[in-house]
Amino acid sequence: MTRPIRLAISGASGRMGLALLDLVRDDDRFELVQAIVSSGSPRLGKSAYGDVSALRFSDWSESQSADVVVDFSGPDGLGAALAYCESSGASLVTGTTGLSAEIEDHLAKAAERIAVLRAANFSLGVAVLTRLLREAAAALPGWDLDIVEAHHGRKEDAPSGTALALGHAAAAGRGATLDELAVYTREGRPGARKAGTIGFAVMRGGDIVGEHQAWLMGQGERIELGHRATDRSIFARGALEAAAWIAGRAPGTWTIEDVIAAKV
Repeated sequence: MTRPIRLAISGASGRMGLALLDLVRDDDRFELVQAIVSSGSPRLGKSAYGDVSALRFSDWSESQSADVVVDFSGPDGLGAALAYCESSGASLVTGTTGLSAEIEDHLAKAAERIAVLRAANFSLGVAVLTRLLREAAAALPGWDLDIVEAHHGRKEDAPSGTALALGHAAAAGRGATLDELAVYTREGRPGARKAGTIGFAVMRGGDIVGEHQAWLMGQGERIELGHRATDRSIFARGALEAAAWIAGRAPGTWTIEDVIAAKV
């Protein structure tokens, strides 16, 4: 596009939404046309973000035309954003997780008509880690594999969505599914490790932004692949890279790895 990409942010009053709003003001690739917040969120004033004021999820019909919607809201907010994208033809970038089967199905069907990019983690470094782990798991099929993740004590889900995404990538590298290989708990006397399984370990505490390690363990040697986030803004930067990449893209389901592949 020769003009700036018209961007709408869904979930604008959340932690990720505020980070996106802060970054997009100084990014000449974009024109922020709308900020969307949940019904329980305070409206965002115009003073901080030029002439843009916030709408509720229920007010998408009043939104200015957007080329791309970036969504970090929640299941209800994502549903409203998806409906807007389908009606307007806008592309969708979403990092919302914890979705119902109904919304998952809706996303899959919508991708037949619009471009949809989903990621559990928008860090470009994690995207590279995912690719490396898939390749390593495929190259070393007989090695044991565990994924270890750590986050701040306020995080409610475990393992993290990123850890699960890494597990899916590793399982795919070995021609299987994570449902077939995952082991989420070990306690008491679980017995010897079953060959081919992918184990998970979780730590919660302090203000850890996010750390993920994959251990591939052979006889007499071990490979450790890892990523450590020290600044939450990396996720917002990755989401904006995804938004710039997907603008004008053909319908389909895309991933952050597709964005990385375009840079290689």
